[in-house]
Amino acid sequence: MGAAALGAELPDTIYVGVRDGHVQGIALDKAKGYMYFSFTSSFIKTDLQGNIIGTISRIQGHLGAMTLGPDGRVWASLECKDDVIGQGIADRLGVENLRHDQSVFYVAIIDVDKIDRVGMDPEKDGVMTTVCIREACKDYEGKTYGCSGIDGITFAPRIGKCPGKKLYLYVAYGIYGDTSRTDNDNQIILCYDVSGWKDRYETPVVFGTVPTNGPEKPRHKYFVHTGNTNWGVQNMAYDAYTGRIYLAVYKGKKDSYPNYPLFSLDVKQRPVKARPKGLEEKHETLKLSEAGLLDAPTGVRGWNFKWGSTGLCPIGEGLWYISENHKDKATGIQSCTARLYRWTGEGSKPFVARQ
Repeated sequence: MGAAALGAELPDTIYVGVRDGHVQGIALDKAKGYMYFSFTSSFIKTDLQGNIIGTISRIQGHLGAMTLGPDGRVWASLECKDDVIGQGIADRLGVENLRHDQSVFYVAIIDVDKIDRVGMDPEKDGVMTTVCIREACKDYEGKTYGCSGIDGITFAPRIGKCPGKKLYLYVAYGIYGDTSRTDNDNQIILCYDVSGWKDRYETPVVFGTVPTNGPEKPRHKYFVHTGNTNWGVQNMAYDAYTGRIYLAVYKGKKDSYPNYPLFSLDVKQRPVKARPKGLEEKHETLKLSEAGLLDAPTGVRGWNFKWGSTGLCPIGEGLWYISENHKDKATGIQSCTARLYRWTGEGSKPFVARQ
């Protein structure tokens, strides 16, 4: 199916608005005709006209970026932590915030087929399980690499082994934008083989508990030099059409970098064991794609594009749904307009909205 035919089946925009939280991620199930939205501590399922089919509320933590898994469930990042983000969520839920050494980061796996009404409970209704990302917990507790937790998440072929039918889970760190340190100028992406996770690691939600069931180590831990960002990779998406993983971030604040809000890396590249910039030890490193705008002094490449940090969703043939977030100051409504875009790859205008 070409882009025109695919686009003809889909609306230009899908809108949803809430009073609490702001949109963190989106995911589309084109075959079933549903769009999914995360709004910090709630999850929303709509049809393609934006009519709400059901929601999950009372989520314990910061529900972030999302992706539709190959199993038909939605996989999302979930942070339960002690910093300013965690405190805000704790205040909203009316619970005591965690200590630093109690902070835990999960992949939340949502059984979207069970969501059929508003106000479903992640504990009582059995619609969500969690798997602890223990590598991120360790780096957060040790304040290593500026790790603030996790956010961006996607499924993609194994890097360096593409094309391949098997998909692996990739989880990106959130990273503090502290301009006084140099060990936070790389994005860190963990790679997992999720075969067997359902029986071995997935844990039902019990409100007030923070289980740590999860793999001890990732299969791979990649470092990608982008320069400074604010909170690391907010959204991450694999696009089979271009063969790249895209990283949407909040722009960094170090003057020595171009501070692009969008980067990409090719999955066909072979990782190289090297010292990432700003670090002493060697790690598996990846290079950014040879595409977009080039900042000659740093060698960093990327794009200037306003949207994407609150939701990236490639759907094939160069078409994407991209979240445009908005807050109405008069009503307090925070909204997401998931708009259909076409990829151009141009440095100054990588996406154009469908007219």
